[in-house]
Amino acid sequence: MMTLPRTPSFRLDGNRALVTGASSGIGFACAAALAEAGAEVVMLARGAARLEAARAEIAVAGGEATAHPLDITDIAALRALITAEGPFDVLVNAAGLARHSAALDTTEEDFDAVSSVNIKAAYFSAQAVAQGLIAAQKPGSIIQISSQMGHVGGIDRTVYCATKHAVEGMTKAMAMEWGAHKIRVNTLCPTFIRTPLTEPTFQNPERRAWIESKIKLGRVGEVEDIMGAVLYLASDASALVTGTALRVDGGWTAG
Repeated sequence: MMTLPRTPSFRLDGNRALVTGASSGIGFACAAALAEAGAEVVMLARGAARLEAARAEIAVAGGEATAHPLDITDIAALRALITAEGPFDVLVNAAGLARHSAALDTTEEDFDAVSSVNIKAAYFSAQAVAQGLIAAQKPGSIIQISSQMGHVGGIDRTVYCATKHAVEGMTKAMAMEWGAHKIRVNTLCPTFIRTPLTEPTFQNPERRAWIESKIKLGRVGEVEDIMGAVLYLASDASALVTGTALRVDGGWTAG
């Protein structure tokens, strides 16, 4: 008689999750997805009012969430919060910054600003969460919201592409080091997702036509397209997945 295999659970009951950049867009959607799956979510973002509004929306829907206004480029403050509130079973680092310009015109100020959020804060948030998990002898899942631009180039996006390629590399290395502690580290790589930050791009007819021509499924992304993917990487459904990139890009990088 055969034993019927059972699909691992996508539920996160009893898990604590930290989500950065959680006040809007992709970060808010990730926090909502994790809370819907039963996780207790700690939400971080700079803007206190918008963050509290996001937390309240999750609470109204029956989720459990707390909000902590914080600039994640303040590494000491970030580390202190993770130490005080952790250990976290799940980290979703959704905070990100883009300042687009031609490579010939990039300023040092823009380079440093984008790097401080997209690389430095991403690195040290993962490190602090991993340290907490190892000290507690717990497994965990660390998810970096990267980008399809971590795998290809883009016009006027040299600094952004550089930071996201860096995130892909550090994710592989962290996965190799922390696998022995049962800590999984992966990236989630969206294409252009409709959010308040990307709306100006979509309002440009030429730019929107270019985007839709590159996305093989023929449409731009919505935040809901991210929610199932982040839940998969956070849960036991991806228990053997580490050091890899989940591309939610409509086929952009396939070509």
